Amino acid sequence: MQNSETVGSLAVGEPLPTVVAASEARASETAAMVAAVIEGERTAFDRMYRRFAPMVHGLLLARVPRDDVDDLVQDVFLQAYERLATLRDPRAFGGWLASIARNRANDFHRRKTDSEPVSPENLHAASTESVAEAAMALEKIRALPEAYRETLVLRLVEGLTGPEIAELTGLTPDSVRVNLHRGMKMLREQLGMEVSQ
Repeated sequence: MQNSETVGSLAVGEPLPTVVAASEARASETAAMVAAVIEGERTAFDRMYRRFAPMVHGLLLARVPRDDVDDLVQDVFLQAYERLATLRDPRAFGGWLASIARNRANDFHRRKTDSEPVSPENLHAASTESVAEAAMALEKIRALPEAYRETLVLRLVEGLTGPEIAELTGLTPDSVRVNLHRGMKMLREQLGMEVSQ
């Protein structure tokens, strides 16, 4: 069943042209960065790292102990750099990089069977109480299904917006919105908070 209701010249539910144009521009910018890196331009890789590091950090933080995340972020970017020439669609770099990060986290767990839980002493916070609450919340997030876990860490820990998460991971904005909504609902339930409809 099609929605025939229109507002101006757009059907209800269609993305606005400026949003689509901005997304296309960012995809083209990413493709240009990929091409520049392949051609050996070091500053392009630095720009790429600054743009995508928060996403990689968040994806890894959702999966591995906090103490190991920074080293794994470096591993992911090294793997991406070494394999960049094999990327078929440079515009899909974000999703491709997210896959490398997920695979690296899986490899970490295969190699390290005695992983430790997040300890409050290792988290940076103002007080012991807030450190304990942050550690508990992170553990609850890590217990959620993968799609919710990743989007929540990217939003709550890394501070990315929904559109930024979509752009960097290759997910659609609607998928990110649904994952955030459902993930927050599940997290509130896990934390024993009242969920209002």
